[in-house]
Amino acid sequence: MTTQHIETLVVGAGQAGLATAYHLRRLGRECLVVEANERVGDNWRAHYDSLRLYTPAKMSGLPGLAFPGDPWSFPGKDDVADYLEQYALQLDLPVRTGTRVTRLARGAESGFVADVGADTLTCDDVVVATGTFGRTPYVPDAAANLDPRIRQLHSSAYARPAQLAPGVTLVVGASHSGCDIAYEVAAERPTILVGRDTGRVPVSWDSRRLRLVLPVMVFAWRHVLTRRTPVGRRMMHHVRAHGGPMTRVKREHLAARGVERIEGRVVGATGGLPLLDDGRVLDVANVVWCTGFRQVFDWIDLPVLGQDGWPAEYRGVVESEPGLYFCGLAFQYSMSSTVLPGVGRDAEYLARRIVARERGKVAVGG
Repeated sequence: MTTQHIETLVVGAGQAGLATAYHLRRLGRECLVVEANERVGDNWRAHYDSLRLYTPAKMSGLPGLAFPGDPWSFPGKDDVADYLEQYALQLDLPVRTGTRVTRLARGAESGFVADVGADTLTCDDVVVATGTFGRTPYVPDAAANLDPRIRQLHSSAYARPAQLAPGVTLVVGASHSGCDIAYEVAAERPTILVGRDTGRVPVSWDSRRLRLVLPVMVFAWRHVLTRRTPVGRRMMHHVRAHGGPMTRVKREHLAARGVERIEGRVVGATGGLPLLDDGRVLDVANVVWCTGFRQVFDWIDLPVLGQDGWPAEYRGVVESEPGLYFCGLAFQYSMSSTVLPGVGRDAEYLARRIVARERGKVAVGG
């Protein structure tokens, strides 16, 4: 068992954690990024095969390194994973993979103590960067009552249609990932998409107007839909509770491919089959649960969660626990926080807050 002291510990080597480390290093603050996976980018590699970014490469780079390739191409999930890996290497960021934090608590006198296996890390500050919506799949209770012959997958385990059994597929959850997966599956088998309407981005990704409209949209995501504006706060609650709107795949695309769209909820099971809130029972061979994730911070031994299960923070700063920060949360400051174009700004804000706090401690202490 060993103990090591780190000025700032960053938990998670995704885009948020790496961008935070970049800004901390630029400001002269030493840090260490720990990542539970064996390879930087593995969280992206685990997504479904057809996933692509909704922002082009020119808008998706992190601070200090442009995203490679055609500026107006839309990178796939493996492209993002490889980019993050190169980002850490080329910018010489201090990343330790295969390292999971199992407990984070206050130190006996000051700072924090993090348990990483048999070893201990002590630190002055901690940035938790473990995912936009969390990494623990949420599956409704109804799943346990379905016939075991129905093939069930959460979207985190879905990679491609070949994983599914022959027959009708029910996709539950009509946010952007549910629409993507329903559209893909419908090319090979009858598909039903169930879930509330989460809205839509008002431009088609195959439209010539996209290059004109998308920069305006990203500007609005960054500067209008923020936690400082009423419309931004309403959007924050909607996105955190229900996910993002239809983006690349729209209603007309689903209809053209023959997807049956039902704006309802799965509320239980009858005879082992999914039961909807309008009383309909669906005879299906597969269910893909695109029902999102849960924020699980049970490894943080500090009272940091609000009543909604999200960290009680503003712009990632936890005022009740000085020295504790979150980065990469959905709507950490604005709609853009949920996508790559907004991560760098959030990370820079936190890095400056951390450095200012530490300088204040030195000034106060003389």
